[in-house]
Amino acid sequence: MNNEKLIELRSISKSYDGEKVLRSIDLDIHKKEFVTLLGPSGCGKTTTLRIIAGFENPDEGEVIFEGKKINEIPPYKRHINTVFQRYALFPNLNVYENIAFGLRLKKLSDEEIKQRVSEMLALVNLKGFEKRDVTSLSGGQQQRVAIARALINKPEVLLLDEPLGALDLKLRKDMQVELKRMQRQTGITFVYVTHDQEEALSMSDTVVVMANGEIQQIGTPEKIYNEPENAFVADFIGESNIVNGTMIKDYLVSFAGQTFTCEDAGFAPGEPVDVVVRPEDIDIVPVENCMLTGKVTSVTFKGDYYEIIVDIDNFKWMIETTDRVKPGQTIGISIDPYEIQVMKKSEFSGMFGDYSTFSDEMEHLSELPAEDAE
Repeated sequence: MNNEKLIELRSISKSYDGEKVLRSIDLDIHKKEFVTLLGPSGCGKTTTLRIIAGFENPDEGEVIFEGKKINEIPPYKRHINTVFQRYALFPNLNVYENIAFGLRLKKLSDEEIKQRVSEMLALVNLKGFEKRDVTSLSGGQQQRVAIARALINKPEVLLLDEPLGALDLKLRKDMQVELKRMQRQTGITFVYVTHDQEEALSMSDTVVVMANGEIQQIGTPEKIYNEPENAFVADFIGESNIVNGTMIKDYLVSFAGQTFTCEDAGFAPGEPVDVVVRPEDIDIVPVENCMLTGKVTSVTFKGDYYEIIVDIDNFKWMIETTDRVKPGQTIGISIDPYEIQVMKKSEFSGMFGDYSTFSDEMEHLSELPAEDAE
């Protein structure tokens, strides 16, 4: 990844009807980077994208592009193109003319337009589709046309607002691979908005996790997943057991009535903390040589593993394992020090990470007559 900053957002705030949707956002986006803004509906990610594009003006703060403030510059004068979930193609133009549209506005020669459209069709795997009516294309093909139309203008930044949202799962996965390839091939900076965690983790160089109009964490997909900074990030990115703990001292944490060696330091002795353990990082071991014991309350077969809910000290943990266990069985569990992630307490503490409701729902569904459970 290039270390040269392309876009800088400085203390960006935005309100609608008196409600703050962005609260003093600071973000650096670098050249040739694939950045994903990730979060639930209403977290402010699309507003952030629209402010970068120039479709919205921030109430406070600065948008800086290549070192210059661009708050007052209208969208069409920014070196930025946007692809929306609704592709906004021109139904009266064929594939070729849809892609060529921006170049015709610039009054380029037919020869140059032909060459550039040909390059774009190759890039988005639509060679031979030039004369096709866009309304006859599948959703995935229409999306490729929209991307080609945006990329042909050679923007320095391509903004993508949930562009895969309308596609089925298989096509989404294929397009994730395609988009990453296109980004690498063109070297254009991509800023991508999604609420889909898997999409963010599989495509991005950098993930920006947002909630309540604020950035909760910025990092590589691996860092975000393995070292979440608070309970919201840990819960939003994959499944997580999040329990109350106390930091005894550096590299020693207490939770679930036991003391564990961990790899975290820098907390005050005796500081209350949140402890995260991913379901796949827990080992089932014989009860006689275990760290913790618990009673299995439910077992769900997931194909290549079992998802089990275990009651440990009146807290329901989720474990993903290939070991076969039965509901009602008492099991021992072991957790390696590097699988324990200690986080500061936050406004999200106590809101996530206990699978009691999950377990209760499963029990309730299993007790319903078949026609009610459907």
